[in-house]
Amino acid sequence: MKNYKELNIWKSGIEIVKATYQLSKLLPESEKFGIISQMNRAAVSIPANVAEGSGRNSDRDYVRFIQIALGSAFELQTYFIIIVEMNWVKIDEIEKCQKLLEEEIKMMQAFIRKLSESYKLSANSQ
Repeated sequence: MKNYKELNIWKSGIEIVKATYQLSKLLPESEKFGIISQMNRAAVSIPANVAEGSGRNSDRDYVRFIQIALGSAFELQTYFIIIVEMNWVKIDEIEKCQKLLEEEIKMMQAFIRKLSESYKLSANSQ
């Protein structure tokens, strides 16, 4: 098992959760069980899947969980677009979240490439 708490993608994921929860406080109360709930769940899913994947026995399985986390990041990105389009927040109120998320997406994509190369190399050496 790898120590997920040392991974930058996990640490950044935790920061995204905190920023998303702060952002969600700005949204209409009527969205408590709608987009707020969905947004917060998508944010939590990012570091949770990084952590869960780290406990898997193979890099191939680990990649699958990072891909799930990446999907949650794209989902969260979509919610950010929606709340801006709905005029529930101003651009400057969401910038921090968007920047954190964009950086997280890049890091996860690079991590997936690295892990994929690793299991392809080990498969070729057998």
